[in-house]
This record gives sequence, structure tokens and C-alpha cells, in this order.
Amino acid sequence: MNQSDLKKVVDDLEAVFSLIEQQRMVDVPILNSALRVKAVGFIAWDNGFLGVLITPWFMNLMFLGLLNEGESDARLPGEKVMRVFPSGAYEFIVGEEPGIGCYQACSLFSPMQQFHSQALAEETAEAIMQGLMQAENRSEITTHSREIEQAWYGETDEAQDKTAERDESDKDLPSLSERLDTPLSRRELLTGLFAEKRE
Repeated sequence: MNQSDLKKVVDDLEAVFSLIEQQRMVDVPILNSALRVKAVGFIAWDNGFLGVLITPWFMNLMFLGLLNEGESDARLPGEKVMRVFPSGAYEFIVGEEPGIGCYQACSLFSPMQQFHSQALAEETAEAIMQGLMQAENRSEITTHSREIEQAWYGETDEAQDKTAERDESDKDLPSLSERLDTPLSRRELLTGLFAEKRE
């Protein structure tokens, strides 16, 4: 793996999803017109390349493995794959597109209406890549929505066992998706999604 391999992966990824935007996403209401397709922070990782892909309709962690000539990825689209990073384990879903072949995606944001600019989306993607590789985040970062909500509302392990017994007043609390629909600062976007972190 070298810089030319990395550049090709990034260029191909951006080209494929730019084409998807033009051909499949025309007039789809969830598109954020302030955003464009951009691959951010890609690095060589585990015999492949890892980074964040921004589109007007989602932000995903993306892993694209390197295959030798004649090889094919044995995983099927839709299958789940767990990948381990310094900050912990993350669940990826296998996808496939002409032009890039099989890839693995971990959803971070969708839709993307909380991002008012491309710069904010790219800053967020860069910070996510940094946090992903920091071992001190291991116990704090998760990509499972229920665990995210538990962290958001400050629930302890003990409280998790009592989720079904929440008070009626708790029903008035906004869900994670509702919270993400409100304007958020850059810090809230990052720490609110994964966990509430003390500075």
C-alpha cells in the first residue's frame, strides 16, 4: 500500500458516490444542498483503507479492503462485520457498488440536516477519525443506538436493567433522532453522538 493506492481509493469512492447522487438521489428530499461528496481522513488500515465519507444524505465510516488480482470478497452485501479500533469495536455493514466493489460502512449520521456547511461536516469527520484511534475513548464510544441513548441520558449499567420501568415523565424526553434534528454545536455533534465526555 502506498500513497498512489490511497489516492485511487479516495478518488474512486468520491466518483462513485457523486454519480449515485446525480443518478439515484435526484429530487430526494433528505439531501442537504449545503454538502457535497467528500472522503475525509483516509488512512491505510488492516490491509485496506479507512476513513469517513461525507455525502449530502449520510456520513459513514468506510473501510475498503485491498484484494489481490483474481481475489473476491467472500462477504455478501448486507452482512454485518465487527471491526476493532483503539477506541473499541464497531459494527459495519457490507455494501457493493460498481467502481469500488465491496466496502464496509458504519453509519454515523443520516440524514445530514444538522450540518449547515461543508466545513462543519469535514471538521466533524476529522474529529471522529481522531477519536476513533484514541484508546482513552474505548469505554465511551459506541455505534449502537440504544447505548448511545443510555450515554446521552446518563443511564448507569444498573439503570439499563430498568429501562422498561421508566417513569411516565421520561416519555417526554426527546429520542436520539429527535435530538439530532435540533441545531447542535460541533462539540455536541461529536460528544452527543458517541457519549457525553467531560472536557
